Amino acid sequence: MSQLTRRTVLGGAVTASAAAMMGEFSWMSSARAEAPQIGKQAPNFYRYKVGDTEVSVVSDGVVRFKLPPTFVANVPTEEVKKQLAANFIDTEIFNNTYTPIVVNTGKNLVVIDTGFGEAGIETSKGTAGNFINNLSAAGIDPKAVDTVIISHFHGDHVNGLLRKDNSVAFPNAAIKVPAKEHKYWMDDGEMSKASGSERLAGLFKNNRRIFGNPEIAKRVQPYEPGKEIVSGITAVETNGHSLGHNSQVVSSGNKSLFVQGDVTHVPYLFARNPGWHLMFDQDPQQAEATRRKVYDMLAAEKMMVQGFHYPFPAAAYIEKTPTGYREHMVQWSSTL
Repeated sequence: MSQLTRRTVLGGAVTASAAAMMGEFSWMSSARAEAPQIGKQAPNFYRYKVGDTEVSVVSDGVVRFKLPPTFVANVPTEEVKKQLAANFIDTEIFNNTYTPIVVNTGKNLVVIDTGFGEAGIETSKGTAGNFINNLSAAGIDPKAVDTVIISHFHGDHVNGLLRKDNSVAFPNAAIKVPAKEHKYWMDDGEMSKASGSERLAGLFKNNRRIFGNPEIAKRVQPYEPGKEIVSGITAVETNGHSLGHNSQVVSSGNKSLFVQGDVTHVPYLFARNPGWHLMFDQDPQQAEATRRKVYDMLAAEKMMVQGFHYPFPAAAYIEKTPTGYREHMVQWSSTL
């Protein structure tokens, strides 16, 4: 029996191609045309149902950057690159994806997290900041959104509250924010203590820019964990990645979805290795404890999870393994 190899496959393809050109399909050469390449993807959105609730997954895009040596703060870079390579992922340039969602409960039209905002289109050279554009492609009018829920106050989750001209992106929406998170970032004393950290100082400055905007400030409504934010969407305290980080559970009938924010970052690193600490985690030990608690629950209850930094469309089921967890991405469906 002959062995199938890349060489034999390519060699066979060449032989078949030559025979076709010289044989009965030679007429195809006269019809060949040089069609221009399109050069861009289609708008990125995807829909599925949770009971009677419709979830629209709408991409904000991706930011590509050189993998920092401290991306996983407590693991050598060589080990991180080994894990990336094992998953056929670039070990030098990291693709950081951003995926807000829109939840239509039948009573409320709710955006959960907002992406980088239109200003991000310019800074990323068009790869991120595309949430509003993709909303339009998905048939969703930002003016129809009545509620925006924020998981935490990092730029890729809150910057999209404002458009490029600093007008409000969702002009008819209440802006629901975690009470603990809002209190922390708006506290002058906490801002003073963070002055020694360039990253934290930058976050404080950015959050004051956004939530100090009068049109945003008057729409802000803090929420508490354990309570419904709107009917069918309940807040869950998931501190660690930020000090007041919250996730949400979307429920309809006997179906539920866990919208995790940044409980884990990319699953092929941080779900499979829950003890790995992302460089952006404000309290790494608390973030790990939260991650393990949440992912134990997801695996035990077989509850679907929507992950902000998961590969698009960013929904998965979780399996517990001897060393951590493994994500099983949802199967694409052409129907709801």
